[in-house]
Order: sequence, then structure tokens, then C-alpha cells
Amino acid sequence: MNNKGSLYLIPAPLGDCPLDSILPAEVLRTACALKIFVVEQTRTARRFLSAYGLKGHIEELEFHELNEHSSSADIEQLATLFDRGDVGLISEAGLPAVADPGADLVALCHRKGIRVVPMVGPSSLMLALMASGLNGQSFAFRGYIPAKSDERPAALKELEKVSAKFSQSQLIIETPYRNDALFGDMLKYLSDKTRICIAANLTLPDQLILTRRVGEWKKNPISIGKRPCVFIVLA
Repeated sequence: MNNKGSLYLIPAPLGDCPLDSILPAEVLRTACALKIFVVEQTRTARRFLSAYGLKGHIEELEFHELNEHSSSADIEQLATLFDRGDVGLISEAGLPAVADPGADLVALCHRKGIRVVPMVGPSSLMLALMASGLNGQSFAFRGYIPAKSDERPAALKELEKVSAKFSQSQLIIETPYRNDALFGDMLKYLSDKTRICIAANLTLPDQLILTRRVGEWKKNPISIGKRPCVFIVLA
């Protein structure tokens, strides 16, 4: 019998907004009952958990960081945490382990026979797809595409080619300060008939969700700025 603790995947808000508007009460109760957390950045996680209802009790919690700097040995060592009980995994924003280094901990738990419990919360990718009006039957998350100016045009054209071949929505993200540069390149290198959805600051009061063809975007361009954004392309 496995007497180890379970891994709870605790969603984080996508920005500053009332938690009760995006997270079920059960998620808040579960988060507040845990004492051990694996997080991307301790400072961010402490702020999240304080808002979740643990203000005044943060010093009682134990934090372990898992991010792009973590080695395989660091990740393997996290398995010992479950000998002492349940563990919560928190991403910087949204759902843990989706476009997130926390996926390595989830994989470790499956190898070790440790129960994984996903909790309900906001996913910028799914919210964007839901609201885009594009193909929700066939889609692919492509993550980041090359930022280098000599590589990006070919990457965008290949993405458009795949989208057209399979009638498949292509979801991509970018570091916020490069949003407008990416958008500009999309308008420059993609066909005027290709549709692009811009979904920025999802779940926040100033969220922006617009879907237009490239030709229409060229006539009515916008500045996205440094808002977290999901781009969806459908040729």
C-alpha cells in the first residue's frame, strides 16, 4: 500500500482579480490545508497563498522551487517530500504543468506511483480558444516560436501551412514585451485571409479578445503592450 502523500495541482490567477470569481471554494480550502509547496518562484507563491486565505500563516509553510534552472537531480529529490504528506504545486499563473516546468514533478509522481490531483482553475489557452470562434475540434499549442528576426518568418509560414493543411487552430504565446513585435510579424508574413485571435489579460477587467483576418487587422491595428497574451492562428 502506498502511504505517500498526494500531489495537488493548485491553479493560480492570471492576474490581480477577485479569487472567488475564478477559483472554486474547494480549491481555496485545499490550498489552505497544505503545508508543503513546490513553486516556480517562492515570492509569487507566497503572495498567491496570502490572497488564498493564508495571510499571517505564510511563515508556517515550506517552499521548494522548481523552474528552468532545476536539474534532474533537484527534481528527483522532490520525491522525498511526499514521505511527509500532501504537496501542492503552484505555477506562476494559471494551471500548473501546462507550458510550465511543474510538468517534470507530475511526471516524477507517475513514475513513483504518487497520486496526482488536478484542481479546477483558469487556463489562458482554453479560455482563448473558447472565445476565439476558431476551430476548437482540432488545435495545437505550439508554445513559443523563434524570436530571432531571421528565423521567425519561416516559423510563422510553417505554422500557417500546418493550420491550412489540417484546418487546425495554432495557439502560440510570447514574452509580453515582445507581443507587439510578434503581432507585427504575423501581419507581415501571414496571408491576408488567415484569421488571428488576440486574447490578452484574460479573466481581468480589461481583457481583450478579438478575432479578425490578417487583412482586417492591417486596416485596424492595435497595440497589445505587455499584457499576457495568447495568439491563435487559423488559415
